[in-house]
Amino acid sequence: MHKVLEQILDSIPAIKKPATPLTLKEKLRWTAIIMGIYFILFSTPAVGTNSAVLNQPSIQLISIIFAARIGSLITVGIGPIVLAGIIIQMLDGSGIIKIDKNDMKQKSEFQAIQKFAAIVIAVVESYIFTATGYVPIISNSAFMLVAVQLAAGAICVIYLDEAMTKYGITSGLNLFIAGGVAYSIVGGTIQIIIPEAVSAISGGGASAIPNAMLAFGPLLFSLLVFMVCIYAYDVKVELPLVFSQFRGVGGRLPIPLLYTSVLPVILATSFEFSLQVWLRFLAGVTGSFAGLAKFIALYQPVGSGAQSTLTLVGGLLYLISPQFQLPYAAPYGIGGYTAYTQYLSTHSTQLYLPTGGLVMVPEWIHIVVYVVSMVALCIVFGIFWIDMTGQSPKHVAEQLQDVGWQIPGFRRDPRIVESVLNKYIPTIAVLGSAFVGLLAALATLTGAIGTGVGILLEVGIMYMVYQQLENENLLGSYPQLDKMLSG
Repeated sequence: MHKVLEQILDSIPAIKKPATPLTLKEKLRWTAIIMGIYFILFSTPAVGTNSAVLNQPSIQLISIIFAARIGSLITVGIGPIVLAGIIIQMLDGSGIIKIDKNDMKQKSEFQAIQKFAAIVIAVVESYIFTATGYVPIISNSAFMLVAVQLAAGAICVIYLDEAMTKYGITSGLNLFIAGGVAYSIVGGTIQIIIPEAVSAISGGGASAIPNAMLAFGPLLFSLLVFMVCIYAYDVKVELPLVFSQFRGVGGRLPIPLLYTSVLPVILATSFEFSLQVWLRFLAGVTGSFAGLAKFIALYQPVGSGAQSTLTLVGGLLYLISPQFQLPYAAPYGIGGYTAYTQYLSTHSTQLYLPTGGLVMVPEWIHIVVYVVSMVALCIVFGIFWIDMTGQSPKHVAEQLQDVGWQIPGFRRDPRIVESVLNKYIPTIAVLGSAFVGLLAALATLTGAIGTGVGILLEVGIMYMVYQQLENENLLGSYPQLDKMLSG
């Protein structure tokens, strides 16, 4: 079995690393080329799809986090890469598969397994997207053609991400998401906000100017979230450190509020989105399990003919999602914040109880459930992530021990250092994860253009890229330091 797996992994094409280290200019050049290819795929509709779906803001805002564009060649986006990473990390963390990441061969095999899993998931999701009507097609005869195009596009994204990691300034996932969010903010401002403001002014009357200003509310909320995120990245706790081998040499161990960055939001939203995709089969369940299927997720066809698509309209899955039964992402297209607030206070959603039939749940309860579930998922994934990525107190204590650092006033024992770090890291990780979850949920509910999740990701990614570029410039200015770190 192991030999068969090795043969499969060896047959998967891989992008070779550059023979010599690339300069910053070369990395930027490769980054521009890869992003150019990505946006070509992003803008190219898959042959056989209903091209009208490319212009539906509600669908586009939902798929921002996956760097996707529904109906295009990259409809599946980075979802397979993220999901494959979660699955493989869980298998590794649980001990089902054991890989020594310090061993270059095993590390290479680990990366190959992740790539193989991502390709398999890409093919499966492409089929599901097409079969369930998530991507409307012009006719049944175009089914296989569309599914093959979506799978090919998803595989292209996998290799573009690999190329960006080896030749660009950061991972492809990061820049694809950042590019999608930037596109959404610029496109939403031009296509939605400005026309609504112009329409409000042209309507005349005493409320023309106030309504025009309210039209820019989503953009203002986006800017507010940007500023809060930037401030949050500077909030941290610093523990003093001393170097055990040299007296007088000290430093600090920063433990930022966003210790897990925005990764809990990515994982939580990916999990929710994957549930929406994979559970679409429940719409076809009949018989004795039909009631349970409707309780979990209630799907109904919306539209007719080529415009018809299977849409989540109720059930537990609907309650934990930020999705509303609106033609556009709120508050776009509903008449502004006044109409949006009225909708949320008066509308109800359907929840089918297997034993009690259909009941109506007020939309404000949907809001509360969504916010609480997003915060809870972010906390769970935040704790999971620090354990899986070597950021737990135990791992950090061992790393400090290996390089000779210790906390002043405590014995140089990793167990002692771990007990000190246990007072800070888990608590800060939980608070930071809850913070990003709450901020993302509230920003999305206010209609912040680019969505709350998207804005959080944009700021986090740009902050990380800035640090990386700063590091590149530093290494370029000090060749000896570059040689020491790389050696």
